[in-house]
Amino acid sequence: MFESAKNLLLLVSALFPIVNPLGNSPIFLALTREHSPVQRRALSRRIAFSSFFLLVGSYFIGRYILSFFGISIPVVQVGGGLIVISTGWTMLKEPDVDAHGEVQQEGQQQDPLRQAFYPLTLPLTVGPGAISVAITLGANAVHHQGVNLVAMVGAVIAAALIALSVYLCYAFADRLAQVLGATAMSVILRLSSFLLVCIGVQILWNGASALLASLPVRAH
Repeated sequence: MFESAKNLLLLVSALFPIVNPLGNSPIFLALTREHSPVQRRALSRRIAFSSFFLLVGSYFIGRYILSFFGISIPVVQVGGGLIVISTGWTMLKEPDVDAHGEVQQEGQQQDPLRQAFYPLTLPLTVGPGAISVAITLGANAVHHQGVNLVAMVGAVIAAALIALSVYLCYAFADRLAQVLGATAMSVILRLSSFLLVCIGVQILWNGASALLASLPVRAH
């Protein structure tokens, strides 16, 4: 039981700040502003489930999948960083809510769940940073503990708690917008979009630095 609680606290403390559902809620609201509150809550449930399975999969089998395809974590960081930069840059160029509303009305006839996995789950919610941390923690747990059912249960519970926080923050993001008002939400959105670009650049740089460091040094 102690091992399970220790593993749970380790995973939650390591992954929650990276997933950051509260900080991502204004971005989620901006990307789903054409949907109704009911559709937004349905999206939030789908994102929460997808985030749960993505975190659990990364923790338990992520290292095997990357090894099978010959992909290293720095490569995942470079690719994911580019996607995060692209998402943040697109949101920075979007017009404000009032001007954007009429343009998005046509999108209401499309499937509201089509964005559930990409880009709302990956890379917005569970990005390359969270995936790489989950893979690293999973590999470290197996290396030190072997097959430990109690630790595995703790990992599953931790992923479920993070997914629950994602659902609560995303499903009620519109309530937050009503409290803050349109002007405050517009400011928060611009700041969040800029930070998203910066996070993407940092993730890209972390991966690129690791790849450059792995290059062989030529002797002169």
